[in-house]
Amino acid sequence: MTKPAEKLKVVRKLRCAVYTRKSSEEGLEQEFNSLHAQREACESYIASQRSEGWVLVRDHYDDGGISGGTLERPSLQRLVADIEDGLVDVVVVYKIDRLSRSLADFAKLVDVFDRNGVTFVSVTQSFNTTTSMGRLTLNILLSFAQFEREVTAERIRDKVAASRKKGMWMGGVPPFGYRVENRKLLVDEESAANVRWIFERFLEIGSCTELAREVGTRGMCTPRGNRIDKKYIYRMLSNRAYIGEAVHKGDSYPGEHDAIIDREMWDKIHAILQESPRKRAARTRADTPALLKGLLFGPDGAAFSPTHTRKGGRLYRYYVSQTVLKHGSGSCAVGRVPAGEIEAAVIDQLRAVFRQPEIVAGTWKAARAESDDITETDARGALHQLDPLWEELFPAEQARIVALLVERVDIGTEGLNVRLRVDGLGSLAREMQGDDMGVAA
Repeated sequence: MTKPAEKLKVVRKLRCAVYTRKSSEEGLEQEFNSLHAQREACESYIASQRSEGWVLVRDHYDDGGISGGTLERPSLQRLVADIEDGLVDVVVVYKIDRLSRSLADFAKLVDVFDRNGVTFVSVTQSFNTTTSMGRLTLNILLSFAQFEREVTAERIRDKVAASRKKGMWMGGVPPFGYRVENRKLLVDEESAANVRWIFERFLEIGSCTELAREVGTRGMCTPRGNRIDKKYIYRMLSNRAYIGEAVHKGDSYPGEHDAIIDREMWDKIHAILQESPRKRAARTRADTPALLKGLLFGPDGAAFSPTHTRKGGRLYRYYVSQTVLKHGSGSCAVGRVPAGEIEAAVIDQLRAVFRQPEIVAGTWKAARAESDDITETDARGALHQLDPLWEELFPAEQARIVALLVERVDIGTEGLNVRLRVDGLGSLAREMQGDDMGVAA
């Protein structure tokens, strides 16, 4: 009786790369040096594992005269590249510290090994990640490396927090108006004058958008030469460094540097910033020229003039016919109309115009008469952009746009008729392309 044929054990070939390193160059000129000794021991170990399918790769990865405290080693980088290319299955070293003396760097290398399915062996320390005990030891080492990283990060955060609480400057880009010398913030008088002007001007007009336009006219730029827009101005107005404070995680502490802005001005400005843009616009509406001044006419052709009265602390605005002013009530079929109602009606018609394709086409033709750089799509996009933007405009800007767009408004007992300036529509389209609008923000 013949015995059944034994099944052959299939052994997967594992390509083994030997890495050697020596910190100093001393002795490297010898015929048989430390690198040779390391390689010989590693090759012998690989030969002992031949039955497990281990084979030595031909490439040599030797770093002589390079510290193990850095990963910037030519042969190590070449080894990592070959691992990423799938040319290595096992990395063999004489001792763990030949690969790295830093736990953090060692953890980075292990991440590369794991990502590419590569195991790691130290021939003199019984360290072999192909075994369960080797993987346990590796996990312990990596846990300590993670612990070291977290403790170091905590120390840095605590140091930064303690320094900020003392008002110290901890680096970064200095605020506009300051310069850094010997790790301290010092006032730069030339740019600090611009900072004071920006704060004072905002206190007068209450609009970051309008202020950004004025800043651009004066040619002011950030320390890096960029344009100062309304977002940059808002960040300036909110930066407590200008009142001599240092901020850490939302808490303010007295700073070591000098203030550029006094506390009284800061408090006044932030009282304004706490209001919404629409409330700021409403607060100044009474001081704004009437939207339809010089544009509104009655059924008899007489102009309507803006007027107002106050009752109980409230302001009531009206448009009154010149006929009524000269000859008394009853002399005109319309006589007097509430300003808010008639202005809202005209604005509603204007905003409807922005959505009508035939008006857009006329705008485009009028715009092209002055400039060939505006397409019909440009005109349509510009006018449509104004519709949602209208409520955010300051009253003075709304009045300017109405004067630009409206030639005449005729009001009668059956309604009103708005006559547009087509050339004004073209001018407005060009303005909108340049984003030159005054938004209440």
